[in-house]
Amino acid sequence: MSRLPREVFGRNFLYDFHKSLGVLAMALLTWRILTLLRVWWKKYTKRLPKYSFPWMQKVALHTSLYIFMWGVPISGFFFSNSFKSNNVRFFGLTLPDLFPQNSDLVDLGRSIHFWLGYTFLAFIILHAIDQFKVVKAFWRRISKRKIKPS
Repeated sequence: MSRLPREVFGRNFLYDFHKSLGVLAMALLTWRILTLLRVWWKKYTKRLPKYSFPWMQKVALHTSLYIFMWGVPISGFFFSNSFKSNNVRFFGLTLPDLFPQNSDLVDLGRSIHFWLGYTFLAFIILHAIDQFKVVKAFWRRISKRKIKPS
């Protein structure tokens, strides 16, 4: 997104839409994380989990996925706020700055947002490869669906 040429028609709209989707993802994900923590609290205060290696692997993988899911929009927010004050709009509504404007940190914010995004994409691909049987069964189920004539 940051290397999009200035001549592209609708460039500002694309930037604002990109930021709006990031804010929406961050808000929904924050709600999801809080809900998961509440469910885990209720579940594991009654009975402790069996700390097996597969359980710890699963928790570590999902925790890292959630950290990346939340880290990418936060780093984008940091990048936008470092670049210019009042620069993040959520579908037209200007959001307050979480980070101060600092031109020295713009390149750092851009790099963090870029590398977190691609690292997250790599995690998603590795997760899909690991869950290939599940993904294969899902696609098989979808491809066999037939629309019944009414």
